Amino acid sequence: MKITITGSLGHIGKPLTKLLIKENHEVKVISSSEERKKDIIALGATPAIGSLEDVDFLKAHFKDADAVFTMVPPNNYFDLNLDLIAYYKRLGDNYVQSIAGSAIKRVVNLSTFGAHLEQGNGILKGAYHVEHILNNLPSEISLTHMRPTSFYYNLYGYINTIKSDNAIYANYGRQTIPWVAPEDIAQAVAEELNDTSSFSKVRYVVSEELTGDQTAAILGKAIGKPDVKWQIVDDKAVSNALKSIGMNPQIADGLTEMYAALASGLLQEDFNENKPSTFGNKKLEDFAEEFAHKFHNNN
Repeated sequence: MKITITGSLGHIGKPLTKLLIKENHEVKVISSSEERKKDIIALGATPAIGSLEDVDFLKAHFKDADAVFTMVPPNNYFDLNLDLIAYYKRLGDNYVQSIAGSAIKRVVNLSTFGAHLEQGNGILKGAYHVEHILNNLPSEISLTHMRPTSFYYNLYGYINTIKSDNAIYANYGRQTIPWVAPEDIAQAVAEELNDTSSFSKVRYVVSEELTGDQTAAILGKAIGKPDVKWQIVDDKAVSNALKSIGMNPQIADGLTEMYAALASGLLQEDFNENKPSTFGNKKLEDFAEEFAHKFHNNN
């Protein structure tokens, strides 16, 4: 099968490409970085270097594909001119335009838990809009929205305060946090791309559920600081901290709202009702080894 992957060789794209190549699919990887070309070729895939903002470029590389993995890559949260929700909507529209008239019959879209909400989910409302835009694709196209939970690697953002204060400061964490590994997402995406039956659905992906205290204990043990604490702070403290490091104020407030929705349980309402019977294989203890390496080598 000819499969086009967006998102370059990122946390999900690289393991996904490896899985699909191993399964003998013909894989094309779209990347905005010319430097990624050699890495894509080394994996056995075909590079397509260009911008997701360029509809003509997308049309050219979607045209002959049987299936596509769509995602909205991270943007620069420190760009004070960035309208993040508009960016999501724009790429969603570009995908619909590019899929129309192509040979694509299978679309697997990277969304997120909380994307069932139009409001109250902070920056995740961008994923809500992309889902609804893609839902306008012709009915003969089978569409799956992948909704992973909180990524393990977001924990890297707490390295500095662990080093300075022996603490993780967050406005969530009393309740269980559903964590997920990118490798487990890649495995689930590959399974969906290989499923050519005609249907459309939502699929959640989660690796482990832990409270903030449990999360801090696992990371603390791995880095040799067993007294690391998960410290709950209020929304204002989180928002101010993000703005103090130069983050776009609108995005800082959106992230704060997103985490507050996790604390209240709003974010994971639909996830809890449709929780997968099988969790991913990579647990936080496995990721903690990678965290420890970055913690001790991050200057």
